Amino acid sequence: MQNKNKTIVLLICVTANTGVSALDFEFYGSLRVHGESVHPDDTATMDSYSGLRDAYSRLGVKASHGFGEDIIGYAQLELPIDVPNLEVQDPWDQDEDIRIAKFGLKGRYGNIAIGQMWLPYYNAIAYPVDMFSSYYSGFATYTTFRKDKTLAYYSPAFEGFSGSIGYSLNNGAIEANGDEDDRFQATLSYDFGDLTLSGGLDNLGGVNDLKIWGGSAAWQATDEIYIGAKFEVHDSDIDSGYGAEGDTATNLFGSYSLGENTFKLMLADIDNYGETILHLGWDYQYRDDLKFFAEYYNEQETAAITEKNGGRNETCWDCSGGQVVAVGLRFDFKVP
Repeated sequence: MQNKNKTIVLLICVTANTGVSALDFEFYGSLRVHGESVHPDDTATMDSYSGLRDAYSRLGVKASHGFGEDIIGYAQLELPIDVPNLEVQDPWDQDEDIRIAKFGLKGRYGNIAIGQMWLPYYNAIAYPVDMFSSYYSGFATYTTFRKDKTLAYYSPAFEGFSGSIGYSLNNGAIEANGDEDDRFQATLSYDFGDLTLSGGLDNLGGVNDLKIWGGSAAWQATDEIYIGAKFEVHDSDIDSGYGAEGDTATNLFGSYSLGENTFKLMLADIDNYGETILHLGWDYQYRDDLKFFAEYYNEQETAAITEKNGGRNETCWDCSGGQVVAVGLRFDFKVP
């Protein structure tokens, strides 16, 4: 928490020193909630239940300021709002009370940022298949979404190629002395127009020299059809269990849009984290700012199934997976 507070202080200082009158502000938010019916395969460990769950609601503010014609300075602060639990916390990692707290510069030579943010490897490798609307989106990957104490750089595109690198202090795997190693990420992408191919490395280090190598494809085949694919493999000194050498995560995602309706399907096989996963979804875009959705999620072994109102710390690892039906809405707003 102390490091996060330091980042917020830095954001405030940047705003004050730049001059409030020179800044462009945008306040925004997104309410995302669904009702769910959860059925673990092993009900002797945890009973089935129905209830409400947050699907990553948030409130935030963005500020930007132009320095000449080529450079824009920006800052962003975004808080997670767990609506059913009435807490400022991420619904999965309930110890996280800040989603984003960063500032940076962008221009013709790329984009550089420091603070807590989405990580480069996730953006290039995991995001192309992370397209669902419910709480159960995003579990079918080995990497992490966001981390604090991060420095990231995204290059401009050149002849279709672009890349990114990221360095996160103390956000890697555990070292022999019990401390967390630093984390390094690098990605390279090539854009064919409607098709983008990416490769990346997520190096967590630590006593087991843990690395994740990944590749992805994002193809907007037509205006109506999108196809995403992802492959990850663990490279480590671990013999068995999560992170074991040679374990793989394979995802195939497809969506079809028909008017205001979008139909989604993902098949995944994630060794030691969910195993065989089936995820179905339907989105109905009622207005530009309001979407309704319904989803079915099934995992062979536990990755996402957790207790009612719980999150990561209450994950039912002994439930042997299970299935979920979720129905909810997403309402977005911003000022101005």
